[in-house]
Amino acid sequence: MMILDGTIVNVALPAIQESLGLSSSNLGWVVNAYLIPFGGLLLLSGRLGDLFGRKGVFLTGVTIFTAASLACGLASNTATLLTARFAQGAGAAIASSVTLGMVVTMYTDSRQRAKAIGVYSFVQSAGGTLGLLFGGVLAQTIGWHWIFLVNLPIGILTVIAASRVLRTDTATRDDRAVDGFGAALITLSMMAGVYAIAETSRYGFGSIRTTGVGLMAIGLLVCFVIRQAKVRDPLLPFRMFAIRNVSGALATHTLMIAGIFSFQFLAVLYMQNVLGFDQVRTGLGVVPVSVLIGAMSLLVAPRLIARFTGRVVLLVALASIAAGLATLSRISAAGTYLTDVFPATLLLGVGFGLAMPALAGLAMSAATPQDSGLASGMFNTVQQIGSSLGLAILSTLAASHTDALRARGATSVAALTGGYQLAFGVAACFVVVAWIVAATVIRTPRVSPVAP
Repeated sequence: MMILDGTIVNVALPAIQESLGLSSSNLGWVVNAYLIPFGGLLLLSGRLGDLFGRKGVFLTGVTIFTAASLACGLASNTATLLTARFAQGAGAAIASSVTLGMVVTMYTDSRQRAKAIGVYSFVQSAGGTLGLLFGGVLAQTIGWHWIFLVNLPIGILTVIAASRVLRTDTATRDDRAVDGFGAALITLSMMAGVYAIAETSRYGFGSIRTTGVGLMAIGLLVCFVIRQAKVRDPLLPFRMFAIRNVSGALATHTLMIAGIFSFQFLAVLYMQNVLGFDQVRTGLGVVPVSVLIGAMSLLVAPRLIARFTGRVVLLVALASIAAGLATLSRISAAGTYLTDVFPATLLLGVGFGLAMPALAGLAMSAATPQDSGLASGMFNTVQQIGSSLGLAILSTLAASHTDALRARGATSVAALTGGYQLAFGVAACFVVVAWIVAATVIRTPRVSPVAP
């Protein structure tokens, strides 16, 4: 539900824009207002799970998320919607930060853990594309407010089920402090960085406004790093990055997500603005991705990882994703879904469905029961950082190139298509760099990356 909510609004963005009178420059913040706190608070939330028990942290996050969903569904103006989306992202961070940690600690047998990580990876990766389908159906049939209100019964049932099913765990490190100031620094740094990138389409890269905010983002990030190096109980212990496969997996994950997240945003706009799809047809257009992600992550990836190792599976998966994005970079203004989009959905579905279980296993390979919450938070943090920055960079590139083509006399459809082509090409480059990082940094472990 929480991963889905990061993308369910994408298909409904035109309806939200018309209903609330949002400007084009502010429209992306309906997505970013959710993703920024989601990414910025994951490390703190993972630490809280280690300190005070993961079940309690999970239930708290789901409760906040559900209440904020109600506020989003009842929003009648932009300020209310964006504030509620921020609270949604905070609740999602608190709950989802401990989920992978719970999976790792509950399943100690290597085969069981591999299957459990496969299920987790399916939820992580397919949730985003399923959001496009459900968002289209709900927005077109009963209104955009219901893409948020539908979370209420799901959230209530989740709280009831989790209270009964999940076992209560206890604090593992009561003597450790919580670095709330560090969490504030990294969250504000992310917010300023995404804002600076997003606003370049309006003010330009060299403007005082964007440059000033960008420098502030870098300064906050430097302060965060310095604090983590000096504070007694850091929010992000640098010892985790000393493990080669963990740091390589996190870097690869960030770059891969930055590239592939463009599909969930820009492909939707291409299908609606160029191909003329309605919201339901747009949602159906991404169904092949979800189906293949499910098949790969649940049925194929665990077996391939056990036979060929996570590194080999990851390299093949990244090549498939890069090929899918490169295919999208060749879309045309006179194209069709079957020729321009469908082939890419097959490559992306296969690649992403194989990549996520491999990356999750590698990123959690050094997690102990005492650090599983932190490791889980780190894995989810880089995913949200990649999606936030990827969306900001690629959507800004698409918008800027579209404006430039219009200024040269191109038609609206041709200009939009040109912008999308450039963004998808850059996204493919992100994934190529991710492949290079994985090939050079990650090494085949002596044991399976999902072994306890």
